[in-house]
Amino acid sequence: MDDYLSGWQDWHENFADWQDISLSELHGILTGVLSVCDAPKASEQQLWQMLFSELSFTEFEPSMLEFLAEEAEDLVATLTDDEDSYQFMPLLPDDEHALYERLMALKNWANGFLTGFGVTDSGLRPEENVLFNDLAKIGALRIDEFDESLQGNNNPEGEIEYMELLEFVRMIPVSVAGGRVRKSLAKLPL
Repeated sequence: MDDYLSGWQDWHENFADWQDISLSELHGILTGVLSVCDAPKASEQQLWQMLFSELSFTEFEPSMLEFLAEEAEDLVATLTDDEDSYQFMPLLPDDEHALYERLMALKNWANGFLTGFGVTDSGLRPEENVLFNDLAKIGALRIDEFDESLQGNNNPEGEIEYMELLEFVRMIPVSVAGGRVRKSLAKLPL
C-alpha cells in the first residue's frame, strides 16, 4: 500500500511538529481507545486533548485536534461496521520503507494499542487474554537496527513473517470492538 493511500503521509503532514511518540504509536493509542469508546463529537475535540494530556503528551495544535477528531470518526465507523471492519489497517509505513522501519512501526502501534485500551478501564473478555498477551509480545520485540537483512526490502522470509504479524495485529481491534458495549470518552476515569 502507498503512503498516500494508507494515510501515512497525511499523518506526517499534520503532526510534523509533534514529536512525543511515533505516529504509529499515536494511531495505536487512538485505535485502542476507539475499539471501546465512541468518537467524541466535533464540538468535543477538547476530550482528545484531555486524554493525551493525561498521558503527559505535548498539547496538540487546533489543526492537529481537528485531524485527530476526523480520523477518530472514520476509525469508529470502520471498527463498528460488520462489513468494513475487516478493512481496518494500523497506521504503518508502506512496503517502500525498510523492513526495520515497518517492524518498529508495528511494534510501536502494538504498544500504543495496549496503552489506549488500558486507559478505557475496560476488562478483557476471556477470548481476548491470549490476543493481548501475544500483542504484548509483539510490543516487546527486540529488533536489531544493525541487522542488514532488515535494512532494505530484499528479505523474502522477513517480509512473509512481517505480513503474518501485521495480519494478526490488524485483526485485534476488529475482534475487540465487535460485540462490545461502547463507552463515552467523556466518562473515562481520567
